[in-house]
Amino acid sequence: MSLEFRRTTTVSARSRRLRIAAGALCAVVASALVAGCGQDGGDQTGAATSEAAKVIPEQTTSPSGSPSPGTQLSEDQAERKKLLETTKITFDKAATAAVGAVPGSKLVELDLEGLDDDTDRRTDASASPTGSASPGGSASPSGSPAGTASPNGTASPSGSPSPSGSGTGPHWVAEVVETDGTAHTVRIDAVSGTVIEESADTGQDAEDKREMADWITKAKQTPEQAAKVATDKKKGKVTSMGLDTNDDNTLVWAVDLVSADWNKTEFEVDAASGTIVREETDRD
Repeated sequence: MSLEFRRTTTVSARSRRLRIAAGALCAVVASALVAGCGQDGGDQTGAATSEAAKVIPEQTTSPSGSPSPGTQLSEDQAERKKLLETTKITFDKAATAAVGAVPGSKLVELDLEGLDDDTDRRTDASASPTGSASPGGSASPSGSPAGTASPNGTASPSGSPSPSGSGTGPHWVAEVVETDGTAHTVRIDAVSGTVIEESADTGQDAEDKREMADWITKAKQTPEQAAKVATDKKKGKVTSMGLDTNDDNTLVWAVDLVSADWNKTEFEVDAASGTIVREETDRD
């Protein structure tokens, strides 16, 4: 700060001396300019205009074709756009497939894997994350451990539960619950709609089952009804749905919806009344 002050003081002193000298010089030259303006005024004006034409465009014109900041997508928006453009199976179709895989069950959670990993509790419990190393040491594209049984009962050496190779695409990961509270994880191909894995949750204890059974009894609104409440409020695609209690200990459906601008809005819909109790948009 002291160095900057000294420099400023020095420059100011010099400027005053230059202004005094310039004032004296202008007084001497003024009469000559008056006398000569009729002869070369047009040349001086033309030269000044020419110089201004060179400088002004560089100062005021932005480079042609540069994108407007408003049209640029954030990293999260670009990720949502990329994933949703490859997803062909909508939320409601995935929900139907999930409960169909476990007769008599009810849906309590459904997530589009890779988009809302922070809410995907089941993937960590039942399978390794997509692209991570399987227990055999090689990457499992579907996120399933190597040697998982395929739906026809034979082991798949690649680690995918389906021999069709569908593990490389987007997936819906669902949790469905039987009337006694037993939870099952169901993975659904988000392109074809095929159920590629179904397994019971072996980590539940008796208290977990009682809680799940209690929740599905108290939830008067179906997942589809809660989703409609959210989409009636804001147009978009449902990417996540989960039954849970909020900070007020109210049983709610937590619904994530991605709109046309690729922003995500989180809704909390009262699972008994169907009213929206919270709404928040993530614009990152």
